[in-house]
Amino acid sequence: MSHSRGLLRILPRSTLTAPTCRRPFSTTSPAFVNRGDPIPHLDLVEGSPGNKVNLAKELKGKGLIIGVPAAFSPSCSASHIPGYLNSPALKSAGQVFVVSINDAFVMKAWGAALDPSNKSGIRFLGDPDAKFTEALDLSFESAALFGNNRSKRYALVVEDGKVKEAHVEPDNTGVDGTEHPHVSVDELRDPEC
Repeated sequence: MSHSRGLLRILPRSTLTAPTCRRPFSTTSPAFVNRGDPIPHLDLVEGSPGNKVNLAKELKGKGLIIGVPAAFSPSCSASHIPGYLNSPALKSAGQVFVVSINDAFVMKAWGAALDPSNKSGIRFLGDPDAKFTEALDLSFESAALFGNNRSKRYALVVEDGKVKEAHVEPDNTGVDGTEHPHVSVDELRDPEC
C-alpha cells in the first residue's frame, strides 16, 4: 500500500471533496420585521460613542428609519440617501434616521459629507455592535465585501413606535425598493409611482 492511499483512509471523507465556490454575499432568508412590529428598545449612537439614542423612545408619531449596508459606499452616497435628502416632502415624513453598522464617528462624518448644513434634519446613527439591526432580523453575512456582517438595505415607515411599512431589498444591497420615491410616508409618496 502506498503512502498516499494510507492518508486517504485516515482523512475524513469531507476533506476529500472539491472546494466550493464562495459568493461574496450569502443568500439569506426574508426579513422578519413586519408591519405592526415594535421598534426595538436598543441604543444606537449619534456623533460620539457616549451619545445614546433609543429609537423606540425617540419615534413618537410618524417617522422613517433608513438602513444601509455601509456609510460612504457608492450606492448609499450617490443615490440612495441623496434621494431622501433632496425630497421636498421630507419635512412631512416626521423624524428621519439613517442607520448603519458603523461607529458614531463614521456616521457623523458621513452625515456631514452628505448634508453639511443639516438642512434636511436627517439624523445619522451608528449601530456598532449590530444589535439593533439583528433585533430587526435585517443583518446579512457580508465579510467578503465589508469585513463583517452588515445591514440589509431597508426603509421602515414608523408610526407611534411600530412598523407601518417595511421595505427590504431582496438582494440585501440593491436600491430598487427602498429609495425615494418607492417608500411612501403619506406625502412622500410620488403620485407617478
